[in-house]
Amino acid sequence: MTDGAGVAPDRLKILIALLYYVPHRTGYTIHVQRVAEELVRRGHEVTVLTARYRLDLPRDETVVNGVRVIRLWAPVRLSRGMLMPAYPWAAYRLIRQHDVLWLNIPMLETALLAFFAERLGKRVVATHHGDLILPRSPFNGLITWAMYRLYAYMADRASRLIAYSQDYADASYYLMPYRDKVTPIYPPITVPEPDQKAAALLRSQWSPEGGPIIGYAGRFVEEKRPDLLIRSLEVINQRYPNARIVFAGEYDIKYESFWKRCQPLIQQYQDQLIFLGLLTSMEEMANFYAACDVFVLPSGTECFGLVQAEAMLCGAPVIMTDIPGARVVVRETGMGQIVPPGDADAIGRAVLEVLNDRGRFVRPRAEIERIFSFQETVDRYEQHFRANAVRE
Repeated sequence: MTDGAGVAPDRLKILIALLYYVPHRTGYTIHVQRVAEELVRRGHEVTVLTARYRLDLPRDETVVNGVRVIRLWAPVRLSRGMLMPAYPWAAYRLIRQHDVLWLNIPMLETALLAFFAERLGKRVVATHHGDLILPRSPFNGLITWAMYRLYAYMADRASRLIAYSQDYADASYYLMPYRDKVTPIYPPITVPEPDQKAAALLRSQWSPEGGPIIGYAGRFVEEKRPDLLIRSLEVINQRYPNARIVFAGEYDIKYESFWKRCQPLIQQYQDQLIFLGLLTSMEEMANFYAACDVFVLPSGTECFGLVQAEAMLCGAPVIMTDIPGARVVVRETGMGQIVPPGDADAIGRAVLEVLNDRGRFVRPRAEIERIFSFQETVDRYEQHFRANAVRE
């Protein structure tokens, strides 16, 4: 059934605002992409307003898997952020044309978007992808303060703030002042079934002598503390001197010097470390996870960590640090161990415990899928967008 304009009355026009979109690959962009594409599959009209963060990306408007993507020129960079001269006009025009605005924060344009939405009588639903935590410096301190003030302006006016979990919401300095507006929704978790033959081939390549394989997926940045995983080899090597750590993700990050600072440590253990770089397909990631005996995410700050749930779906138990939000996945599934943050020896001991009795920690894939249901996550997003839609 359609209205007079030939549009299904239950079809929403959803505008998504975020700084980075595909092909950029972090948990933040993957989260938004998965929800956006599923909403399109359900019949909604979805537009993404984002930065043209690389010159080889298409200019202006393209369609990616059914999602309309508008990329704006971004000539000036501020740490992880960018300035886009055309943003105010483009944002105002698009907010007016859509039923609801989905913000993904932190982002520099947060307050501007909230201001436009208020002026145009539109509502804002915002997903908080983590408190802004930058390497310490006077300049980064100024950025952190300014970004929070822009966020607070938006949060005062938002209809709903979405957190990755209640555990993270209770600890977030961004979310705590707005508890009455916060709804926890698990991130959209989905990963294909791994190809076990391909995984076995990877194992033979990475560890020809048959030693255990320890996986890590993510950027090699200070907040994720991959250095702790490397240091844990001091403990692991006492039992498994042939262990290998395999890193999947970008490692020479332009906005911080952590990779360079870790070079002495990397050189010390170079025979046991494998750096794959960024894996761009989920099939590759599934096979990577399945090739690992155990997966470790030693982050100092993390609001969830999609990769640990993905690893579990592919059969790899997880070692995770005891920090708000990130510990939820292991707590809910029992598929791994939680260790104190900043403790390389504890990571090593936990890896040994899992390797010693791995079957005790493995859970069926269907059980993990029930806990972190992709369809339920998108259902809940869709419900909030419907509840806050304002049609012309």
